[in-house]
Amino acid sequence: MADFWADADRHLVRYAGRADFTREIIARAEGSFVVTEDGRRILDFTSGQMSAILGHSHPEIVAAVRRQAATLDHLFSGMLSRPVVDLARRLAGTLPSPLEKVLLLTTGAESNEAAIRMAKLVTGGHEIVSFARSWHGMTQAAAGATYSAGRKGYGPAAPGNFALPVPHSDWRPQLDVGFEMIDAQSVGSLAACIVEPILSSGGVIEPPPGYLAALHEKCRERGMLLILDEAQTGLCRTGSWYAFERDGVVPDILTLSKTLGAGLPLAAVVTSAEIEQAAHDRGYLFFTTHVSDPLPAAVGNVVLDVLTRDRLDERARYLGTVLRHGLDQIAGNHEVVADVRGRGLLAGLELVSDDLGRRVTRRCLELGLHMNIVQLPGMGGVFRIAPPLTASEDEITLGLSILDQAIGDAVKTGSKGA
Repeated sequence: MADFWADADRHLVRYAGRADFTREIIARAEGSFVVTEDGRRILDFTSGQMSAILGHSHPEIVAAVRRQAATLDHLFSGMLSRPVVDLARRLAGTLPSPLEKVLLLTTGAESNEAAIRMAKLVTGGHEIVSFARSWHGMTQAAAGATYSAGRKGYGPAAPGNFALPVPHSDWRPQLDVGFEMIDAQSVGSLAACIVEPILSSGGVIEPPPGYLAALHEKCRERGMLLILDEAQTGLCRTGSWYAFERDGVVPDILTLSKTLGAGLPLAAVVTSAEIEQAAHDRGYLFFTTHVSDPLPAAVGNVVLDVLTRDRLDERARYLGTVLRHGLDQIAGNHEVVADVRGRGLLAGLELVSDDLGRRVTRRCLELGLHMNIVQLPGMGGVFRIAPPLTASEDEITLGLSILDQAIGDAVKTGSKGA
């Protein structure tokens, strides 16, 4: 083990800001648990990187990977296979009209890059609006629209990026003022607004009902396209197939990733035939090495199979009520919990102190629970809780019990240190 960490510390580039790698060697994973090399089981309350909605090593995904890798895994980008066309057709079938044109890619940043590039080409504009606590990825255009982290020290961002305040309860005047500021700064070249229906990396913040519809109208008034990034909320996690369904809004462009591949690299851009035609007429170009690859597309088809057959939207709604009830009880037990929020199996628990959040995270891991905490200016720290949709009620209860104990232990440790 000492050699492993010596090699890791010597040879790996650290890519998570100031955060360190978790000091556990993960050997395998199954269902809702990851297992360390020494056999310790850790309950995964983040679904890997907020992605493994069917849990780890789901047998049907394992079988699909083996089968597809043995027959057809990768092609020249201009060639097509049945898994790709099948997934495009089936994905369109889960969405409202006019969303029917699909581009299959690998990562969320890539899908957002492709969507922004399409919006710029179709509208003729270049200015992009996004939330002040947004996370859309680390590639150029996606990073330009990301405000929650990673902006400092890398030189100028792409010109024409504007931040919109994260909505609060009195959102109508806030939205009006936000666009007054955008209009004042714009050079008359607004192309798109890209937002998450629930800001995950921004602290699990859900815009109030009516906000997305009003935002869409602001976009229409200015000839902008509305891009919704459902990397973490799409495919049943919030209790419906897509988080935007609650608001009765249909985006001009939808981006999917994380949950679409259930932990494997698969992403999509979905738009209307009209927008796709306009982009094509203008010579839309987004070649990537793994665009329309058959192997991840085959996995995506299995993900849709399982979500539909097992009614995982309904399951996420039910387990979401169990999770929320338990989190509310934890909030009642500990004064250091400032808020509980979220929808379905994407929940946020906000603590009042940055240092406390770090201690709770460490204690959870010691007790066998993996948690992720978002720490942003003005927030004490928000746990993003997103267990697999396939988790059992007992596993949800176990995780809540560990979290409750970890908060209590961390509070005691902190008071002794004081």
